[in-house]
This record gives sequence, structure tokens and C-alpha cells, in this order.
Amino acid sequence: MSEKKKSLASHEVVTLAVYLLGGETKRVDTEDVAVKANELAPGRFAWKKYRDQINIELIRVYLSVAKKSSMGRYLVGSGNTGWMLSQRGLEFARARASRLAGQDLSRPALDTKTQGWIRRERARLLTDDAHQQFVQRGVDGVSRQQAEAFFRLDAYVTGKARQTKILRVLNVFNDDPELGATVRALASKIQEPTNGN
Repeated sequence: MSEKKKSLASHEVVTLAVYLLGGETKRVDTEDVAVKANELAPGRFAWKKYRDQINIELIRVYLSVAKKSSMGRYLVGSGNTGWMLSQRGLEFARARASRLAGQDLSRPALDTKTQGWIRRERARLLTDDAHQQFVQRGVDGVSRQQAEAFFRLDAYVTGKARQTKILRVLNVFNDDPELGATVRALASKIQEPTNGN
């Protein structure tokens, strides 16, 4: 195992696994994370007695650790709902993945459906009233209702579904030169305190 791989904590490895499996735009299943984490750090998550078997309980433990605020709150989700990168987790994964040169950190290309959604969503967000108001007047010029409409939220979208919608837009458009500032400001305006699910 290389020095670079050893320097990653186990909760960082599972965070990178979520990233490599597309966890910036969708929730990823625990078993998929286990397989990818084992590819990144072979043997680290194996049973002691059966070294060729992945210990799914270890993966669950480190996924839970990665969502704790004391460890950076890199992930949101659970074993039942799947795992998704928080904004902080996406920043960590992008930075760390770029430093692991020479290692296979390939991610599957975005599927056609996701590419289409990104293209349509970007066009919609650029013409949305909330974006126009933000550009002209700043965050205080945008009402909470306009900000929620920007993320396609209403009174019926609550809890995990609400968080997933906000994170998906944040993760995809955070670095967009035209939308990034709007997305970050409006997300802050409407995000509710969360327990990490």
C-alpha cells in the first residue's frame, strides 16, 4: 500500500468512494461504497479471519463516522436512504482525489440522463427570478419563497428529500462562474439545521 493511501483515514476512504460513485448528484448504496472502498484500499475493510471478504459492518461504521460533525460532516444519509456528499465532503473529495496522482480514481462518466438534467437545470436556474433578483439586489432581495422555488421546493418537500434537492444543486453548480454565488447564498437562506441524514 502506498504512503498516500496509508495517510487517508478510513472515513476519508469511504468518502472518496461515495465521490467516485457519483455521490455528488445521487445517493449511493452502502454495498457499492464497500466494493469501491475495497478497491481504493485493498484489505483495509476485510474480515480478520477471511481476508478476501469485505466487512460491511466496518464500512457502515466509517460511513457513520464521516457524517459526524466532529469528523467534518462529509456525508449525509444512512444505510436505508443511501449516502451523499455534503458540500464539505465534495470539497474534501475533489481536493484529495487530485492529490492521489498515479492511482486509479476514475469515476464513471455521467450518464446521458444526468447530463441532460444538468444542461436543462442550468438553463432554468439562469433564467429563474431568484437568480435575477440575487444578481441585482443580493441575497436580501430574494424572498424565502423565491429561494425555495429556485431549488424546486414547496411545503410538501421536507426532510431528506428537501436536503437531497438542495445538495444536488449545490454540488453540481457550486463552482459555476455564473450560478455559484447564487446557489450558495440561496441554499444558506433556506437550509434547515440537520442531523446528517
